[in-house]
Amino acid sequence: MESDVDKPSHLSVILDLSPTQWYLSAKATNPYPLSIESFLSQLLAFLNAHIATKNENTLAVFGAFPGKSVMLYASTETLVDEPPSLDANSYPPFKMVDTTVTLRIFRELATIEPGDEPPCALVGALTKALCYINRITLPSTSPTNVAEGSTHLPDPRILILSVSPDLSSSYIPIMNAIFSAQKLKVTIDVCKIYGPDTVFLQQAAHLTSGSYIYLERRDALLQYLIMSFLPPPSVRKVLAVPKQDKIDFRAACFCHKNIVDVGFVCSVCLSIFCQPVPVCSTCRTKFPIKALQRLKSACPSPAPATPRPLANLNNTVPRTTEATNHSTPGLR
Repeated sequence: MESDVDKPSHLSVILDLSPTQWYLSAKATNPYPLSIESFLSQLLAFLNAHIATKNENTLAVFGAFPGKSVMLYASTETLVDEPPSLDANSYPPFKMVDTTVTLRIFRELATIEPGDEPPCALVGALTKALCYINRITLPSTSPTNVAEGSTHLPDPRILILSVSPDLSSSYIPIMNAIFSAQKLKVTIDVCKIYGPDTVFLQQAAHLTSGSYIYLERRDALLQYLIMSFLPPPSVRKVLAVPKQDKIDFRAACFCHKNIVDVGFVCSVCLSIFCQPVPVCSTCRTKFPIKALQRLKSACPSPAPATPRPLANLNNTVPRTTEATNHSTPGLR
């Protein structure tokens, strides 16, 4: 019987390839600037290390581009028209990974038109990775391969390399992906390379027993990847893998797509709102007027506005006026 440590490991890597965020990451004004070229060179070394760890290990790479997600590489599929030529000075599997990933990334980036950049399809890439894992981890149904296939199922995990901030509108899709990962027993690891901490990816790593690491030294990316994310989940049981000290469990409201500390949940469809509403915008359920009045009376009163200096009154809008314009709609 094969032990968990000896099992092959499958790694699906999701790359956040937002041109705007990578431009900001490479600016010389940052304490530790990291360009996309330097990022790819360190990433390819990490991918090669995963392949070299065990001959049966499998790999898949997905790219989250603005508005779409693309599979960049897969061990079980050929994604380039012409395979790279053999070189006596390079290991063929390494060269296949390096050439395919680099070629397809820059080919997709070249097709992005200048202008308003849509959000990166991180949830789409995560969904594709889960579908791919579900396909390769299903045991063989043929009678001759049932016993053999059941002992060689890979230990799956997903690594997300993120540079973009949270997108509030993706709260529901990403939570559905997290629940699917839990059902498939897939570990989700997150490496936040640039930008503020992401609330949703913190929850994804915590709920799937993965690791969430925020890079303080982006110039040491390869060291972070090899020391924290190269060991599979079965080996991490005997290692001191970094864990999250604090986890932000806040959710995003369905009305304004804002992350809220205190929310109101619809009892029918479990939609979250930042303030009591007479009609649920998701399932169109009408709530009793008395219940709304009770909830509004229980809401904490807003803190009094801090007086502003006279020099700023002509240039800024008081927050009290903005809050009045976005008050709770009247009862119907």
